[in-house]
Amino acid sequence: MNNKNEKSHRLMGEELLIPAFAVIFTLYFLSTIWHSPWTAKVSAYLIATVLMSACGLFFLKTGLLVKRGEASLGFGKVFSKEDITGGRVGLALLTIGYCYFIEDLGFTLTTFLFLAASMLVLGKGKRPRFILVISALMALGGWVVFIWAFDTHFPMGWFETTMKELL
Repeated sequence: MNNKNEKSHRLMGEELLIPAFAVIFTLYFLSTIWHSPWTAKVSAYLIATVLMSACGLFFLKTGLLVKRGEASLGFGKVFSKEDITGGRVGLALLTIGYCYFIEDLGFTLTTFLFLAASMLVLGKGKRPRFILVISALMALGGWVVFIWAFDTHFPMGWFETTMKELL
């Protein structure tokens, strides 16, 4: 009977990976905007508060499940064939690529490429025109709000430089 209970435990270790990385990234992000304009700080702190609260609730829920004996902090399969076919590995690689190329290509172009590629990967290539239009609108919206309206210090690339000269 004890063996059966061990098998019925939900393995929460792997489910804690993303929230743990989210907390680490959020703390890093907050440290990078310390000297930014207040408009950028307000948005960042608001988003950070929501993200940290969600992660905190997940950690609390996990702790309660472990305390009640319904879960353990063990790990099962962290990576599986479904991760590759489902696009998770591709999305992780695209995220790393976004972080690498944003300094050279600028915020708007890199954001457009990331959004388009990630939606194409996760959508398995379906509706590419729709995805390209949505990605362009979202990247342009980000440019309008963060760079043009709030004048935040995002990486400047070809698009931002051209628009600055035109406007």
